[in-house]
Amino acid sequence: MVTRSTVKKRKQRGSALISTFMVMALLSIAAVSFMNSATQSIRTSVRQTEDIQATHLCEAGVQSVLRELWRDFKIQQHFEDMDEACQGAGLLDPKVSQSGELEKVGRFSAGVVGIATPDDNPYVRMITVRAVGYMDTNGNESLDEGEAAKTIDVTARFELARSAVFDYTYFVNNYGWMDGFKETDLYVNGDMRANGNVDFLNGSPTVNGSIVAANNDKLSPPAPGLINMAPVKQSNGTYSSTAGSNGRMRQAYDSAKHGAKGSAEFEKWRDFIYDTDASIVNDRVAGSALMDSTGTRGWNRTSTAQNPTYNVLDTEATKELIMPDLADLNYYKSLSQNYKNTKAFYNDGTANPNYNKGAYIEVYDSVAKKYVKITTDGVVNGSAALIGTSTNPIKIHGPVTFTQDCVIRGVVQGQGTIYAGRNVHVVGSVTYKSGPDFRGDNMQSIENANEKKDMMGLCARGSIIMGNPKSFGFPYPLKYMTPPFTKGRYDENGNWVPPYDATQVDETGKKRYQSVMGDDYLNSIAQGVNTVDAILYTNFVGGGNVGTGGGGTVFNGTIICKDEAIVAYSIPIRMNYDTRIRERGASKTPLIDLKLPRSPVMLRATWQERYFSK
Repeated sequence: MVTRSTVKKRKQRGSALISTFMVMALLSIAAVSFMNSATQSIRTSVRQTEDIQATHLCEAGVQSVLRELWRDFKIQQHFEDMDEACQGAGLLDPKVSQSGELEKVGRFSAGVVGIATPDDNPYVRMITVRAVGYMDTNGNESLDEGEAAKTIDVTARFELARSAVFDYTYFVNNYGWMDGFKETDLYVNGDMRANGNVDFLNGSPTVNGSIVAANNDKLSPPAPGLINMAPVKQSNGTYSSTAGSNGRMRQAYDSAKHGAKGSAEFEKWRDFIYDTDASIVNDRVAGSALMDSTGTRGWNRTSTAQNPTYNVLDTEATKELIMPDLADLNYYKSLSQNYKNTKAFYNDGTANPNYNKGAYIEVYDSVAKKYVKITTDGVVNGSAALIGTSTNPIKIHGPVTFTQDCVIRGVVQGQGTIYAGRNVHVVGSVTYKSGPDFRGDNMQSIENANEKKDMMGLCARGSIIMGNPKSFGFPYPLKYMTPPFTKGRYDENGNWVPPYDATQVDETGKKRYQSVMGDDYLNSIAQGVNTVDAILYTNFVGGGNVGTGGGGTVFNGTIICKDEAIVAYSIPIRMNYDTRIRERGASKTPLIDLKLPRSPVMLRATWQERYFSK
């Protein structure tokens, strides 16, 4: 027999065993659930990692294709080769195909699958690139079933855009330098920049604007992109006292007129006024700053007796600004031949009398006592000398191309640009019949008036030579038109471009600084160069002798060159920026479109993921 207490204990041991089994069962279920969850998390993590890796592989493919297109486009600065390389591109026939590998990650394959010209804009191409990135797990350099892969489409905008080099009073592609000027000898009233160092030597000029230098490893020797010292800069009050009587200078900042910094009114004026105080306003620099490879800083130095003081605004290094190239003369001939003025009305609503007219130059024939057109469809085949007076000025309209040299002196009327296949020789002062005036309280009124005033660009495939070449010698100015003052450089493909040497004889049989029209002829018409009203742009040297007759020299516009070699025989030198060629906002249209040289730009427009598979 079994007593009652024994039966109770056995029942308790049975219940404990059942509970243990239940707990173990629950733990087993939990463990299975955890393992499934962990496995799923691992799978998700692996998939996400492969997705990211495949994206990077696609990006490598896209960059490889765009870089291949960009290098040649940056050098050639036209679309002919790009159009040819991408012609017929499609999903079944990609062009400019590139493939490669990111070690220990995977492989990519990419190519152009579309090219378009939006709105028939000759300055733009939209390039669509498709890229496939995949994990080549078996190492056979092809995409197989089960390997993670991703496809993306990227559209990039290649554009010959209005060049930012025209935002500067003085722009040098190589080394910027000013030697031997005291603060009252040289006044730069505008911004200046170099794709190299900027050096102020043996004195300090007055620079009323920003100064920019940039690292340039393509120069020989390479330039670290530094400004060697802070020059003198006028206070707003001192500057304003001069600008008030000189309508060719930018206005000095006045909060009562131009608005508080950061305001909508200030934003309208900020790029067209001078302000000695540099600051960050609405996420970009306003006022006059020093910008180089060490960053951006404001400075204050109102005389050479004063040590400069600085305030650091940003530590980001500056970058090279691409300079347009005039190597392709046929492009500019075509521009001249096909030009039609498309502005029917000025901003004030009045009709433009030059609407729908082609490009031309007219000069006064003193024998026939009438104006004659020297262009044929906007082109001068060969060379010509242009001499204008206040009574009978040179008349210019639109972009005109000279296949060789343009020699110019005197008064100019109209709006246009001269492109010279060789040199532009400025053999005397060049002045506008009716120049601009930047004074006033209302920007729209100022621009409405200045939009109709005279303006000219002088652009040379060779050089812009100022003064009488027959008087040139060593050291002035030829020493500064030859190495080592001129610099050689490497292009984007690593090809060596030798330094300019003015004493070399070119295919015309003349030295590069001389005109094909001959020293004796230029000597017979040459006068002192004391004023130059023009936008000066040259592929090589901008230089020569100025102020030889005394009285100093005034440049109203810009000078943009690869090497600068101007020798001043008298002082002061004043350089005043012409704001009419600066961009006017999102449309990037200057007040007066002179059809100036353009710079290559590439921007991404769209990025689209097509699919990801595993």
